[in-house]
Amino acid sequence: MASRITVLVSGRGSNLAALLGAQARDALGGGRIVRVVANRPQAGGLGIAAGSGVPTRVVDHHDFAQRDDFDVALADAVAADAPDLVVLAGFMRVLGPGFIERFAGRMLNIHPSLLPAFPGLHTHRRALAEGVRVHGCTVHFVTADVDVGPIVAQAAVPVHDDDDETSLAARVLAAEHVLLPHAVAWYCLGRLAIVGKRVHLTGDRLPRDAALFCPDA
Repeated sequence: MASRITVLVSGRGSNLAALLGAQARDALGGGRIVRVVANRPQAGGLGIAAGSGVPTRVVDHHDFAQRDDFDVALADAVAADAPDLVVLAGFMRVLGPGFIERFAGRMLNIHPSLLPAFPGLHTHRRALAEGVRVHGCTVHFVTADVDVGPIVAQAAVPVHDDDDETSLAARVLAAEHVLLPHAVAWYCLGRLAIVGKRVHLTGDRLPRDAALFCPDA
């Protein structure tokens, strides 16, 4: 049976588009996106979903005076589709422990840095300010502590001397579009096992292109 996937978005939805592209190529481990939920009615990801025939729903965080009330409404909206996996693909809200407990062990997030470096916001700006030579992105399981859940996979990209936030962000985003569908496919295939703080990938060894994830500049 195909894994049912709900994707949470807040913005343009480029990672959602990458997931839908992988699904169309039958490269999502048999997973199927059954719903896209946004916390902003103007999120571009809603249009991408609709264009692919995926049902959408908006749970606008501005409609709730209390963060906990938003979390409950969002969790109820997600649970209505009985997803096997919830993917945060550019979802820009910190979820409370009540939400996370309802979907513990079946939530993945894509973060634009090589965690544990640069958790939180403005990752590309901070990477440039620190003078790092390698930057990238991380897919990890979501836990109650922000950006510290068990790491599934990471993609590294070079940082060039003439980079600014825009150019570096574009290079990292291209890596995200490769990394996230692979991680979701591994989950849907049942290949991810959390052992302590580490995620083990079971089964066959990684193909070479999946092991590197380092797009050319």
